[in-house]
Order: sequence, then structure tokens, then C-alpha cells
Amino acid sequence: MISYAPFWETIKARGESTYTLINKYGISSATISRMRQGGGISTAKIDDLCKILHCRVEDIIEYREDD
Repeated sequence: MISYAPFWETIKARGESTYTLINKYGISSATISRMRQGGGISTAKIDDLCKILHCRVEDIIEYREDD
């Protein structure tokens, strides 16, 4: 399963918030909501987040095996 745990750590380390992602960078609140719930987002959104946060894909998502 895909986990967004690294994303939450990355935005904290970069001094960003979901508010600034939505209001300053135009990331939709629906995207943030899907990430909070562990839902899927497009690779285009992952690319956008990497550009905004100046990070790598693994700083946004990680794969965890299902139990």
C-alpha cells in the first residue's frame, strides 16, 4: 500500500502547511483530503508537490507491504 507519511514529515521540515499548499501553490483541498485518507493521487500531483517542496518522490510517498 502507498503511504503519504513522508509527505507530512517533509512539509513540516520545509516549514510549509497544507494551507500554503492550497492557497499559495494551488494544490486542491481535495488532493490534500485524499492524501490524509490514504487515497490515490496522480503522478502529476506528486510531480507538482516535488517541485513545490524541492524534494524527491520518496519524500512524498512510500510503499508499505500490507499486513
